[in-house]
Amino acid sequence: MKFLFWVFAFMLALPAVAQNAPQPYADPFKPIAFLMGTWGAKTVNTPDVAAAGAYTFRSELNGHVVARQSISDAAKCKGPADFNCEHGDMLYIYADAPGQPLQAIYFDNEGHVIHYAVTAPTPTSAEFLSDSKRPGPQFRLFYELKGTVMNGKFQIRMPGQADWKSYLEWTGSKQ
Repeated sequence: MKFLFWVFAFMLALPAVAQNAPQPYADPFKPIAFLMGTWGAKTVNTPDVAAAGAYTFRSELNGHVVARQSISDAAKCKGPADFNCEHGDMLYIYADAPGQPLQAIYFDNEGHVIHYAVTAPTPTSAEFLSDSKRPGPQFRLFYELKGTVMNGKFQIRMPGQADWKSYLEWTGSKQ
């Protein structure tokens, strides 16, 4: 009989326990949700380079990572001899733990690896900024949605310099 009393008492306490249970964290990727999907890309404001391709932002690993993969169209690419018209890359966006800021890591087919801190300065922009304390140049990847057109920039700032220099800029609509 005492056993049934304790089971009954426990069952009555369940709703109170459930109300005090920790609440799940908000979706860490909500500030960059505007990036999701496949976007066309055509270079703009980039002298000496005419290129086109596409990139896709998608949720991966049960919503714990956002992955971006880009593919260039080598047939639609013209640039200087040192420009890679067959460029391909992957970018993985993640939070180290619930409630932590977003970070990203970038890999490309040229062997580059860049670690970024990710912020969303506005509801339709995202900035990926490498650590200025690491040796070498600092990198910034910036996306901004204007209406239905996504604009992007990959910029470089050399050590000791204040200004960013665009290496590549592109624009395109969702496909």
